[in-house]
Amino acid sequence: MKSRRHSDHEPGRFAYEGIDRVMHEKARLSVMTSLVTRPEGLLFGELKQLCGLTDGNLSRHLDVLRDAGLVEIWKGFEGRRPQTLCRLTSDGRRRFVEYLEELEKVVKDALPKATKRPERLPSLPPGWMPAES
Repeated sequence: MKSRRHSDHEPGRFAYEGIDRVMHEKARLSVMTSLVTRPEGLLFGELKQLCGLTDGNLSRHLDVLRDAGLVEIWKGFEGRRPQTLCRLTSDGRRRFVEYLEELEKVVKDALPKATKRPERLPSLPPGWMPAES
């Protein structure tokens, strides 16, 4: 096998410690992305529609994000109708930007190699065989 660049062998090189597990869940990533695009916040119904979530599912994910200090929830009224406004906290915005920067590292590491499609996979040394399930 070909030897890899030395930097690829550094311990923890591909650990991506900046990937925040709270945000790295599909629905919560959708919520965070929606909210970062609207600093003034989004009403619960708008957020639900943008993220394609049910009321209960969105409520649960907002609880997780609020407990982590990433979003704030405001209650109010529009006429006689109760409304819920969701928006990022200052810390939530900062942490989301850090998370996106870490994702950018992942893309920069993986995309160039993933898009280079060899005509065929490199041969393995003699004696290697497929593992059985």
